[in-house]
Amino acid sequence: MGTESENWYSALEYDQWVALPVAGTRPSARYKHAAVVVDEKLYIVGGSRNGRYLSDVQAFDLKNLSWSTFALSTKSDAENVNDSTLTEVFPAISGHSMVKWGNKVLLLGGHSKDAFDNVTVRFIDLESHVCGVMEATGKVPVARGGQSVTLVGSKLIMFGGEDKHRHLMNDVHVLDLEKMTWNVAETIQTPPAPRFDHTATVHANRYLQIYGGCTHSIFFNDLHVLDLETLEWSQPQVQGDVVSPRAGHAGVSIDEKWFLVGGGDNKNGASETLVMDMHKLVISVLTNVKGRHPLASEGLSVSSAFIDGDQFLVAFGGYNGKYNNEVYVMRPKPTDSIHPKIFQSPAAAAAAASVAAAYDFKNIDSKHKVDLSVEINVIKEEKKTLESTIKEVESENSLLMEKLKDLKGTHVDLSKELHSVQNQLASERSRCDDLEAQILDLQKKLSSMQSIEQQVQALRSQNSAIEQDMELASTAQTQGSGGVWRWIAG
Repeated sequence: MGTESENWYSALEYDQWVALPVAGTRPSARYKHAAVVVDEKLYIVGGSRNGRYLSDVQAFDLKNLSWSTFALSTKSDAENVNDSTLTEVFPAISGHSMVKWGNKVLLLGGHSKDAFDNVTVRFIDLESHVCGVMEATGKVPVARGGQSVTLVGSKLIMFGGEDKHRHLMNDVHVLDLEKMTWNVAETIQTPPAPRFDHTATVHANRYLQIYGGCTHSIFFNDLHVLDLETLEWSQPQVQGDVVSPRAGHAGVSIDEKWFLVGGGDNKNGASETLVMDMHKLVISVLTNVKGRHPLASEGLSVSSAFIDGDQFLVAFGGYNGKYNNEVYVMRPKPTDSIHPKIFQSPAAAAAAASVAAAYDFKNIDSKHKVDLSVEINVIKEEKKTLESTIKEVESENSLLMEKLKDLKGTHVDLSKELHSVQNQLASERSRCDDLEAQILDLQKKLSSMQSIEQQVQALRSQNSAIEQDMELASTAQTQGSGGVWRWIAG
């Protein structure tokens, strides 16, 4: 592949990553930057390298394969711009999110040296090269990095992230870009565990999907879905290849396919490029890279690009023991047909709404009417699958009811046994009380006996003294009587 060729992309094989031969100077290697493709140009903003936050904005021309620095200005009379917050250079930032909105790119969240309390919405005007801060009101979320931000219509959906105190979150915030107001989404059912460095996308313009991410010690490979109409969380079972947990990966969705690239678990980089079929909820390994490849990195970016009508994936940067600044492209195999996935909800009304949203029969072209029978057959098959699932659930519910009945019987038996034991304990307590009363009485009697024994001892001493006195008196009398008789006799 040579840089002279203006149609280098036409020779690419499907589903294979290829490094582009870049002309001129490359931007500094980095990770945890933000990237987006607009009009056949890849824009890179900020990132981190060796613990230092970056503030540059770089543009890569996907036609002539060359980098250039995107110079910024702060002079603007645009609406929703707070002039007092404009800066001479774009702030150094890492772990932020970037989306295209009109002729601007919007940047939200991220970590920087400046300790902001709340999320700041920054903008870069790609036509005027003006940058600044867009003032937003409402329930502005706390500042964070490593969050996901997904554009749905005219609203941005922010999920999770890590605040400046390293506290992890799993909250959902919505920014209305037309009104520039923030709101908190009050969701129901079990949300994903708090996390950061995950990926997110939207399916059928209704279902927000969250994949992977990590805490400070745990890495995830789970999929969570938020119905943006009912605000109900669910965790559908994903079929297909066994995928290792990962965080710091990048993701981009094209039609019904969600491509997931890189990431890792702080020990090993993820070498697989994954693709999730969002219609069938099946994940598979699309391709692998070997060794310490730049695509097996954490904090890389992947974007979708149209070049002369063909679609490509464009990856940049990342860290896998060293920082990277190479550009890789992949030409994904086109999808033959598109069938939006209907996520099964416990509520029948939600399921019916899903069908109505997924299949708009009023807008079918005449050229597609011939395929109506195919669509009907697909719906019939899905109906059979739903009916089969309902039967399985009913059978499982029946088994659960039997188990619940058994548990209730066991509970009754245990309650009776507990009551018997409580009665025995009450009887034993009564006996203990009687024994304590007897012991107290004996202690009193023992104390009285000690006093009586002392009195007896005193009486014995007195008796002994009396006996001694009587013995002395008797002796003296005997001696006196002998003298009288001797006197008479003499």
